[in-house]
Amino acid sequence: MAQAPAYPARVRVLGCPVDPYTMAQTVSRTAELVEGGGFAHLIGANADKVLQMRDDPAMAEIVEGCEIVNADGASMLMAAERLGVDVPERVSGIDLMGELCATAAARGWEVCLLGARADVAEEAAERLREAHAGLRIVAVRDGYFGPDEYADVAEEIRAASPRITFVGITSPKKEEVIEFFRRAGLKGAFVGVGGSFDVVSGRIPRAPLWMQRARLEWLFRMMQEPGRLLRRYAVGNVRFMRLLRQEARAARREESR
Repeated sequence: MAQAPAYPARVRVLGCPVDPYTMAQTVSRTAELVEGGGFAHLIGANADKVLQMRDDPAMAEIVEGCEIVNADGASMLMAAERLGVDVPERVSGIDLMGELCATAAARGWEVCLLGARADVAEEAAERLREAHAGLRIVAVRDGYFGPDEYADVAEEIRAASPRITFVGITSPKKEEVIEFFRRAGLKGAFVGVGGSFDVVSGRIPRAPLWMQRARLEWLFRMMQEPGRLLRRYAVGNVRFMRLLRQEARAARREESR
């Protein structure tokens, strides 16, 4: 009998749990969860998520309970390096979506896209079908619904029975609705991918590779959507760096004792 692969233990970066997985390990672990027939919430941790957890106990509880928490953001890698925490690589939501779609196509898993405007989600679905031959996208639904419609959306997903649902909705609604699905008894992997549908559909360009490698994708995104992201990055990053300096100083004091 083949032995199940071992995965590194969860670590913490500025109080946020992180599963220090590579992309390959994330895909492998997700496949195990999908094949197990249960429910899995995959979330990407970044500077904004760290701050949300500190401001909102409900968000902190959600993140702590997620089955996989990836380091999605240059800020998390930089913080981990400074604090001496081993996080091997960034696993971004948009890249993970591509890898999981490839796996879904190869294994015959059904996929659902939930989020963005209806036309954007449909365009993203078409691009994904073109990129991954045989990909079975069984449901596409926009993200413009309120809490009073969560139960109806849950029933739509239950009827389609996808093995993986990509949720392209902004936070904190994204996390709230996925946890509603957990309580509603849905099965499968629910992967938070934020604004990835806009990029996959071609509506918004992605940062060039050199900016991704230089950990500047956040800057490119802010330039594309300054009205929505300027405050988040300008104010949030300053606060995040202040927290990082405080924790680094505390760690040094602890080491010197």
